[in-house]
Amino acid sequence: MKKDAIFADKTQAVGDFNFDEKTAEVFEDMLERSIPLYREVQRMLGEVAAEYSVSGTNVYDLGCSDGITLATLSSAIAGAGKQVRFVGVDFSQAMLDRAARRLGEGGPHGKPTLLLADLNEACNIENASLVVLNLTLQFVRPLFRDRLIHAIYDGLNENGCLVLVEKVLGSDSQFNRLFIKFYYDMKRRNAYSETEIAQKREALENVLIPYRLDENIELLKRNRFGSVEVFYKWYNFAGLLGVKTAR
Repeated sequence: MKKDAIFADKTQAVGDFNFDEKTAEVFEDMLERSIPLYREVQRMLGEVAAEYSVSGTNVYDLGCSDGITLATLSSAIAGAGKQVRFVGVDFSQAMLDRAARRLGEGGPHGKPTLLLADLNEACNIENASLVVLNLTLQFVRPLFRDRLIHAIYDGLNENGCLVLVEKVLGSDSQFNRLFIKFYYDMKRRNAYSETEIAQKREALENVLIPYRLDENIELLKRNRFGSVEVFYKWYNFAGLLGVKTAR
């Protein structure tokens, strides 16, 4: 695992964060050191996948990056004795290339379908029992988030599940500041320097646009998800489940 040092050297002009080859080659280390409880969240995604996936349906990972979550889902669903078709979608060819190498033939489920696509544009979801947006929706422009969630709802079968994991804003400004402080403290514990923290924050400023937790809940509910529940919360990170229930 190559160490993430993308923002280690101080620069006068920090560009927008992107998921190019430079990011792809250090992505696993970046996740381990930047996302709180990352491995536990992966385990939880596997549990949810094993519960909601249905044989003969499609399972989507939107914003699949280098295939880490697809591998987690595949292992958990195979362990539950179910056969599904995996579809990974990402806007970075560098990430998809790494996902293809990681997943190979896809184990018991066969080779996954990996698609290069921009989630700000139309997204085709069909015959789905599970759709995962793991730290992805925050990179979709707010103007297009309702359209994406609506498309996911339409493409899910009855009792299908959307898993949404996001960085979130606090509803109270005092707690929001405190939770951000705790998050940067975590990064310091994981050996990120003050320069790296500051420059990555600047790079993400116009790229990653988080909602409050209640805004994400409302987003799912107004797009007809009948059952919505929080399954994970760590200061300014949260995970939601939305299920397409019969009306």
